[in-house]
Amino acid sequence: MKIILIALLLTTYTDLLAQQKPYCSSKSVQDSLFQHYSRRAHEFGLEDMRWVQTFDTLIAICPNISEAYQERALAYVLSGNVVKVFENIDKAVELEPRRWLPYRGYLHCIFAKQYEKGIADFEAAEMMMPNAFTMDHSFSFFMAMAHTGLKNYEKAESYFLKDIATQKRGEGQNDIHYNTLLYFGIMHYLNNDLDKAEIRLRECLQLYEQHPTANYYMALILKATGDKQNQVYFEKAKQYLNDGYKINEPNSYLVPYPLQVTPADLDTEEKN
Repeated sequence: MKIILIALLLTTYTDLLAQQKPYCSSKSVQDSLFQHYSRRAHEFGLEDMRWVQTFDTLIAICPNISEAYQERALAYVLSGNVVKVFENIDKAVELEPRRWLPYRGYLHCIFAKQYEKGIADFEAAEMMMPNAFTMDHSFSFFMAMAHTGLKNYEKAESYFLKDIATQKRGEGQNDIHYNTLLYFGIMHYLNNDLDKAEIRLRECLQLYEQHPTANYYMALILKATGDKQNQVYFEKAKQYLNDGYKINEPNSYLVPYPLQVTPADLDTEEKN
């Protein structure tokens, strides 16, 4: 009887909130509801269909909680459903553009490889929030990544330089993010500018010696220039990859960054 009574009370509570949607304009109500339903969703996990169903329920009660759409989108990121991801993120941006526009740009650039859309989002975000960051990087970093994907290497270089300048703002004592240097180096490698590529990758490895992908591209550069030290870096890349070293980006298990070295890449090199 207690279980039935609790279920009836929860149903009544949900129905009451649904009838009183004007109260959803209260930030405290939004936060309270989101915390309640988020805890419930995390009991199931992203792989469980009840994750989406939980946020479906929250959205039915209060359709103006932007985080609910962002959280629901994560399940579709995991399943690779691009259409559903952006249906939800577009709604989050509509509700809170300053908060979610850069995040949508990140998803366009890194997850969906929709580079033009990503650039447009970050250009708009930069107008609203100059020199700001999302997902541990400046907006310029993601625009550089997008232009690299489009093979606009000159523009990519200008945005990588702007990213570095943004990171050096203020006292300028912080190290440059090693993945800025990694992808700056890879961009030069793709553009066949091997000298510049080597400089950036060596800078990356000074900050993160065990970076598997940086070691791999360093090996490719040395191999292309006939330097026999390339085998040392191939071996390092293999060792560090086997030891579990990673690119170390937020949500990289959900949204993998491009051009990372894989065991298959290293197996191919061993056979050549």
